[in-house]
Amino acid sequence: EVQLVESGGGLVQPGGSLRLSCAASGFTFSSRAMSWVRQAPGKGLEWVSSINDGGGTTGYRDSVKGRFTISRDNAKNTLYLQMNSLTPDDTAVYYCALTPSGTIRGQGTQVTVSS
Repeated sequence: EVQLVESGGGLVQPGGSLRLSCAASGFTFSSRAMSWVRQAPGKGLEWVSSINDGGGTTGYRDSVKGRFTISRDNAKNTLYLQMNSLTPDDTAVYYCALTPSGTIRGQGTQVTVSS
């Protein structure tokens, strides 16, 4: 059974940083590309970033380029999202997902950016 467990969310002031983690199990993590998706209040699910199985190729939505960094540790079966220079527009529930569409994702972790 695929399990994706996110952690690291919280309340942060504008300009602050957070590091999200996703512990994966139930599949061969090192063989799968992974993604982060998010859902802001009252909005649909949107893709944030993806990384290939080896970690050498990444992609980001335009609004987070230069601020967010996706990475992975295949030895620990863990996916990360380093988020810097956060703005209120980044407020959302963040999910770790097996696909960019977010069809298979974890339970999410809340990120709130507010002063």
